[in-house]
Amino acid sequence: MTLQAIKYSRGKLQILDQLRLPHHEVYIDIKSPEDAWDAIKSMQVRGAPAIAIVAALSIAVRVAHSIDSRHEPLAQRAKDAATMIIDSLDYLVTSRPTAVNLADAAAKLRAVVSTAVNNSQADSCAVMTAYIQAAERMLIDDVQDNERIGKHGAEWLLRHTTPSSSDSMVSVMTHCNTGSLATAGYGTALGVIRSLHSSNSLRHVYYTETRPYNQGARLTGYELIHDGLPATLITDSMAAALMRTKGRSENITAVVVGADRVAANGDTANKIGTYALAVLAKYHGLKFLVAAPRTTVDVSTKSGADIVIEERPEIEVVNIKGPVIRTNGSSDEKDIIKGSTQEICIAASGARAWNPAFDVTPAELIDGIVTEQGVVEKDSRGVFQWEDVFNVDVLEKAPKVGKAKTINMLPDGITPQVPLNDQPSIIETDSVLSRKLELQRSR
Repeated sequence: MTLQAIKYSRGKLQILDQLRLPHHEVYIDIKSPEDAWDAIKSMQVRGAPAIAIVAALSIAVRVAHSIDSRHEPLAQRAKDAATMIIDSLDYLVTSRPTAVNLADAAAKLRAVVSTAVNNSQADSCAVMTAYIQAAERMLIDDVQDNERIGKHGAEWLLRHTTPSSSDSMVSVMTHCNTGSLATAGYGTALGVIRSLHSSNSLRHVYYTETRPYNQGARLTGYELIHDGLPATLITDSMAAALMRTKGRSENITAVVVGADRVAANGDTANKIGTYALAVLAKYHGLKFLVAAPRTTVDVSTKSGADIVIEERPEIEVVNIKGPVIRTNGSSDEKDIIKGSTQEICIAASGARAWNPAFDVTPAELIDGIVTEQGVVEKDSRGVFQWEDVFNVDVLEKAPKVGKAKTINMLPDGITPQVPLNDQPSIIETDSVLSRKLELQRSR
């Protein structure tokens, strides 16, 4: 059965609470943009593609109830409906600063709303319906894009790596969580791994715990076990030793990671620890592949120096939370005391901590960036070529120039990101969208 982290039908949205995983599977209702903002900020939902989808659908849920209500709708005129939706989009963009997908989705949806409201025959219901259809289309497209990313990435890895023996199966390493829990389904880097497995080309997956939030240990482990893939958990600090001592015997050929933002030059912001893995991969002769949809590539950002890096609370580093196990127990379900959760301090009393959520991997350490359109590689000058991924008018956008920035997450929000992409949203009939959503849920 396919893991489903986002459950949606028109007017109803639920997400799998990732703070309760891997030991408790609890779905929570998202009934409004405010609910979505809180879920994103608290990391009940995380992963750049998933954040964008949940944010977009949370507004769809609100406006669907406005349309269906027997009371007067929230907006009596088309412009009022548009203002309500755009204000909600602007509000949601403040929930997470580094992931570009959310700002990109908001930009596309604003364009949909603007087009609808400019129709002389439009009323509030027409504007809201246009928005709902566009948001639902994003959900469908994300799963399809991820499957393409997985296929392209797996094929590229098999072409560009040499088995250490007659066995053609390869082992890979990955970081953080980039699967169904981080996307609308299937995953980006984990989608590449799933594709390798489906073609009987995967020997083993080594996944890092990903301190301090342990997305690898909690979430990637949960997905790999759920799907029955051969996998082993390592601490972040074991990566170099693994490459050196088991690289040849286990045929570890590559590190595959996701991305929260890719700059025009290929510099990539991703979960903290990614940069270190790229350095280690380069030294040990492993391929380093970034897997992300085109919406993650921000051609308006010149380089990684211009990417805003979110800093999270110190408490996430000095404290750790998890279920209570029986004395002399293990992580097996039989030894976990159901319903128990405990937070403990693992640092010296009074210790201070630095907690950047992301780091930036320089383009020179990246061998390829796989998108739904294929794998982008560097030319003879070491420059990534985006011509086969984006339209010419997108590439001609003047890059934004600025100094490196680090910001603190404040309750009153953060600086919104620059919109990306010129890809138009596609409006389809309700019947077509409903059928596609039904098919997706049944997979």
